[in-house]
Amino acid sequence: MLANYLGEVFLLIIPEVEMAFSYRETQIVKGMLARGDKQHDIASFFGVNGGRIAEVSTGKCDYPSAPAAAEDRLPPPGPYVGAKTVFEIEEILFEAKELIAGAGVKSSETEVALDSIETALKKLR
Repeated sequence: MLANYLGEVFLLIIPEVEMAFSYRETQIVKGMLARGDKQHDIASFFGVNGGRIAEVSTGKCDYPSAPAAAEDRLPPPGPYVGAKTVFEIEEILFEAKELIAGAGVKSSETEVALDSIETALKKLR
């Protein structure tokens, strides 16, 4: 509950967020588990809390009878780069781009460097 400055009380309603896996995602999770991937790595790949992986592992999910995806349909094994690491990499690339551009030297090498950094940044987004 939430109260305003007049002391009136309001009920705060927070909508439920659906975090369940789709049928296909459930198959991939099961395939990764069967392959021996760590639950933490699988959760990182999907960007979810480890509890979602545990639900699939124990059959307490929307598709408990979904078969595991075939090995050739799975992503490479983890560990995977987390969002924080990607953010830090972007920051480093932005700083490098600013330093190169701020150096005031225009050459084919600096243009190649700036283009390469911009390409890397686009891949991260």
